[in-house]
Amino acid sequence: MAGDERPPLDRDRIALAIQQPWVELILRGIKPLEIRSQPTQLRGTIYVYASKRPSRLPAAETAIRRWKLDIDALPLGRIVGTVDIIDCRPARPADHQGACVPAELLSGQFAYVLDRPMRFDEPRSVRFLPYGVWFYPFRRRPGGQ
Repeated sequence: MAGDERPPLDRDRIALAIQQPWVELILRGIKPLEIRSQPTQLRGTIYVYASKRPSRLPAAETAIRRWKLDIDALPLGRIVGTVDIIDCRPARPADHQGACVPAELLSGQFAYVLDRPMRFDEPRSVRFLPYGVWFYPFRRRPGGQ
């Protein structure tokens, strides 16, 4: 039974919902920048939640081909690992490589600078479904029912 044991989950750790194939590229260390429309003050380790639907951006198709990903084999709707957010700043055109998207998609956006991605051995189910891009997967949201 000891081989089946998993490290305990931190019920107070927040998760960020990210679509595939971006999640896979983050966990592989290929995508150290997550691009968002809103900045964050959050720093530290977060859970990475693979959204239930993959990205439909043309840039996602390009990334799938470039990195030879089997999109149908990637986990969806699960916590797949952790990553540290170490900074957040306005995105700039030169970020396109680290963000794995064309430079024209970065205008007016924010770059969450990521470090130390860690993939879980097995994706984990959440106890509470996302209610936004940030959510607590293993406890009710603060102030919620």
